[in-house]
Amino acid sequence: MPDTSAEKVPAQRSLTKADIVAGVARRLDFTQVQAAIVVDSFLKGVVAALKKGEEVEIRGLGSFRFRSRAPRKGRNPKTGERVEVPAKRVPYFRMGKELKAILGGSAESSSS
Repeated sequence: MPDTSAEKVPAQRSLTKADIVAGVARRLDFTQVQAAIVVDSFLKGVVAALKKGEEVEIRGLGSFRFRSRAPRKGRNPKTGERVEVPAKRVPYFRMGKELKAILGGSAESSSS
């Protein structure tokens, strides 16, 4: 029987695009529509650069880069049949030094 005496951890809330739009609108005294245009433009720019195979670096936050995955043999979960999975490049986010320092990571300060 599971132990129910332990404290339950409250569910974590995620920052959403709507939260970012609201923050931009408040900070810049924009309407929600104007702020949504700014946020959408930024996100579309990041996605367009990644589609072209470019890395995206945002100082103080981090960078979106690519990792190469080697071809491998996989298995179709429905049929169990073995299939060839081709090589591919997958994007990932790498946190910057400043953000690591803010969040308590082991990055050195950028003032050295």
